[in-house]
Amino acid sequence: MREIPRIAFYTLGCKVNQNETEAFSGQFREKGYEIVDFTAEADVYIINTCTVTHLADRKSRQMIRRALKVNPQAQIVVTGCYAQTDAEAIRKIAGVSLIVGTNEKSRLVELVEDLLKGKLLKGKEQETTINKPAPQIFVRKYQQGQEFEEIKLEKSIERSRAYLKVQEGCDQFCSYCIIPYARGPVRSRSLESTLAEAERLIKAGFREIVLLGIHLGAYGRDLGEGENLVYLLKHLLPLTEQVRWRLGSLEPVEVSPELLDLMLGYRNFCPHLHLPLQSGHDKILKAMNRPYTTEQYLEIITDIRKKIPDIALTTDIMVGFPGETDEHFQEYLKFVEKVAFSRLHVFKYSPRRGTPAASFSGQISPAVKEARSRKMIRLGEKLAKLYAQKFLGQTLDVLVEEKVAEHTWEGSSANYLKVRFNSDEAPRGQIIPIYLKKVEKNYCFGDVFQLQ
Repeated sequence: MREIPRIAFYTLGCKVNQNETEAFSGQFREKGYEIVDFTAEADVYIINTCTVTHLADRKSRQMIRRALKVNPQAQIVVTGCYAQTDAEAIRKIAGVSLIVGTNEKSRLVELVEDLLKGKLLKGKEQETTINKPAPQIFVRKYQQGQEFEEIKLEKSIERSRAYLKVQEGCDQFCSYCIIPYARGPVRSRSLESTLAEAERLIKAGFREIVLLGIHLGAYGRDLGEGENLVYLLKHLLPLTEQVRWRLGSLEPVEVSPELLDLMLGYRNFCPHLHLPLQSGHDKILKAMNRPYTTEQYLEIITDIRKKIPDIALTTDIMVGFPGETDEHFQEYLKFVEKVAFSRLHVFKYSPRRGTPAASFSGQISPAVKEARSRKMIRLGEKLAKLYAQKFLGQTLDVLVEEKVAEHTWEGSSANYLKVRFNSDEAPRGQIIPIYLKKVEKNYCFGDVFQLQ
């Protein structure tokens, strides 16, 4: 192995996984490792997996095998939700060195270093595959009463937007969802730790910070009385006016009047809520074990828009849940159009072993799921364009995120519009005013606003 070990990461799934990978990367860099692209030859490949669908499982396995093709002698480390829920399936993949469940992720760096030093193999008789020992498995079941596991981010991340994870786990147990089994019960980051991390991110120069959690609206349930998401935001929003704050996903029933009052009261609280709908039919919502009806959902949306008319409301949409008929789906389309979301994230139902819905009757064929998915995506594109067109002729503050072509930059407005504009130079990571002129496909196009 090289004098300075090279390590590569591949991340699947949600922003929580992405945030954790950034933390791992910073910790390894701090210890002197060289971080390289996943396509490069490395000494260690870490695949941070997802298991929300069977496609995520398959992609996780594909990336393990891809790493082995690049360097068959590398140490292959698999972590994340798939590692937690099906370590046995991963163990059978020849060449995997180490499997680390989500309940052990705070020890990942320590375990990888022990692996490289050979400590994990001492005193153990091992079967071998392709001249490697069988993988060591570090997966523990979750227990009630566990505390939030912090993964310290050692160095600032070289991107425009920072993610601040404040909550872990879920107790909702929707009938289709494997995540409560993969991530365990609700745990919340302490106010003191959250404020310290927020101050560090602010000092690092980030202009937007996104609060993340597996069930973000459950923040504080395991802490003291009165500690909840609103309580946390009341401490974060006043830290500085120069940084804007955005929320990750919230259950619609968790949007309180107090939360909306904060959004109205602080200009740096982004007018954007991501509220998963999952289905637009009451029979399917009940089978999913979702905590609302379509009528209740619509009432929540109506109340939100009464207070904040131009707010961006994005959502998750699942198609092809067991028992979803053509008639259900047509009602579903009408309901989504009535709500008039600003953006849809559409995905097809995937049976997850160990969840109630996997054994439900009325499973939908892949072809029907695909057809429904395409229809819903087309509706989403229509709704996104209608929402974006409302802001043509206005100047919005845009966080500059990346250069997409010569003289062309891309960023996001506070209400989550993807904006492209031309400029010889644009300060990446800064917020600048853009005058919106047109909407094409998934983007708004505009010019840097100049005072005359």
